[in-house]
Amino acid sequence: MNREERLARNEVLFREVNERIEEMRSGEDGEIEFLCECGLETCTAVIKLSTNEYEKLRSDPTTFAVAPGHEIEDIEAVVSESDHFNVVRKHESESEIARRMDPRSPDSR
Repeated sequence: MNREERLARNEVLFREVNERIEEMRSGEDGEIEFLCECGLETCTAVIKLSTNEYEKLRSDPTTFAVAPGHEIEDIEAVVSESDHFNVVRKHESESEIARRMDPRSPDSR
């Protein structure tokens, strides 16, 4: 497994954890604390998103929420920025991994 694939898989793992967090907090108003979905295995940053922001993010399996400054230019590009988090989109080769491993996809794993 090359570096880019390993980083993309790490991000998908963090997204799976965030899916569980969102399920547990479903129906709550306000912001929810999620894990940064960057590719760094040792990252412990927490980012805050509303349920609507999270659902908008998850409508595209190639986008991830990361703490500002946690972008990895080798595998993704920043598509939007806010005070609390940035949204990144995977480059083409890594986007296939994100689509294939999307926990909301009926074809994942």
